[in-house]
Amino acid sequence: VFFGTGFVVGDGTLVVTNAHVVDREAHFDENERLMVFVHREGRDRGIPVQVLRRDERHDLAVLRLHGGRLPALALAGPGRRVREGDEVLFTGYPIGTVLGLYPVTHRGMVSAIVPIAIPAGRSRELTPERIHGLRHPFPVYQLDATAYPGNSGSPVYDPHSGRVLGIINMVFVKKRRENALREPSGISYAIPVAHLRRLLAGLAGAP
Repeated sequence: VFFGTGFVVGDGTLVVTNAHVVDREAHFDENERLMVFVHREGRDRGIPVQVLRRDERHDLAVLRLHGGRLPALALAGPGRRVREGDEVLFTGYPIGTVLGLYPVTHRGMVSAIVPIAIPAGRSRELTPERIHGLRHPFPVYQLDATAYPGNSGSPVYDPHSGRVLGIINMVFVKKRRENALREPSGISYAIPVAHLRRLLAGLAGAP
């Protein structure tokens, strides 16, 4: 079963994705394993992974590859400020395996930097996720490009330097910002990479 997208950082053994992407691991039976699939040189390869750390508040997870290393992406440093109007790219696997294991890249722009949740106009709009977001706010990047199911965990990166600026999130943020909409928008959101840097701190092989 395909859950989402991830990307490699550091020494090539660490994989980053959203925490909700690997939540189902706890419900695996004894014959199931969590793996990442890589499409390289025309072939698909599955590599077992282990979840090392989770950050439920920012919906991030770090996994360790068991079996070789993969090319890693560099993270933007603390001095790289993301501004409204910045051009970005994100690459992932929209719609999962329905379209095959071929990475798809989308181009977009940071259209706004917004809080994780917005106040509700009516009490019936106050879901548990929205209440939590209001109690523990932090900013996220709102993008004018459309991400799809399967894009969760995709790296959002600078088109010039290739450095990762954020991580696409298709579930966690929308539950807090768009739960009042009858028809969810095509707006996409990304978690700033600063939260990932903190999660990686002290891990062997981390950048």
